[in-house]
Amino acid sequence: MPRTVVVTGASSGIGLAAAVALARSGDDVVLLGRDPHRLTDAVSRVREAGGRTPASYRADFAVLDEVRTAGTAIAAEHEHIHVLANNAGLLTSVRHPTVDGHDPTMQINHLAGFLFTHLLLDRLRAAATPETPARIVTTSSVAEAWGTLDVDRPGRRQWSRWLAYGASKQANILMTVEAARRWTADGIVATCFFPGLIRSGFGSRSPAFSLARFTPGLFRSPDQGADTLVWLATAPESLLPGAYVANRSPFTATTRSTSPARAQRLWQSSLAATGQN
Repeated sequence: MPRTVVVTGASSGIGLAAAVALARSGDDVVLLGRDPHRLTDAVSRVREAGGRTPASYRADFAVLDEVRTAGTAIAAEHEHIHVLANNAGLLTSVRHPTVDGHDPTMQINHLAGFLFTHLLLDRLRAAATPETPARIVTTSSVAEAWGTLDVDRPGRRQWSRWLAYGASKQANILMTVEAARRWTADGIVATCFFPGLIRSGFGSRSPAFSLARFTPGLFRSPDQGADTLVWLATAPESLLPGAYVANRSPFTATTRSTSPARAQRLWQSSLAATGQN
């Protein structure tokens, strides 16, 4: 039987590249994206790669009610979820809070994925066996090194989009650390990775990031960036609870992003911020 793999941020960039690769290898891929037109195109590309029309759902991670609606629908329509790729992410303005009252980058990159993961948790547990654990793969970044994350107030407004982005990437790693502590015994392996700098629509509103695209050899293709995601989603040797990797190898993060105490505090505050307490 094919595995069911849910990919967020699946309508472009490394999310779409990973979805295509996983469909080509025989997985039933479930796509989640924000833009309906890009999502329609992604469905066509994944269908062409895998020979089956993938299920697709639309949700804007800047609106937690949309995340709840999508997560509830996916859980209702898929009895088992073998892999969840938490890939949705954005570098965006910090001028206005989300409708939920949070910093937009932190909500889109961490809080929404945290909520979405909990909505699918029972389906991940149902898919896990001693021989084949379920997997959660989260896209993080070296930007965690300059993040200013308040683990007790993760939705706190930031004054810089880059500091907000770094804080969200710290949160991705900390979530992985705590998920591994909580869920490995349930047969769910949580990992995260840094894909490198990717030629995609990410960061298109940042002049510095856009200018850097012209530096030879600095950026990678979406297919190259998705390689480690696909490896973490499939390879037996990648079942490494709590690991942070790049290029299929262990990668070092700052102690702020790997502290078990900070991870536990962030987990509790994230539950509260997403209305799960």
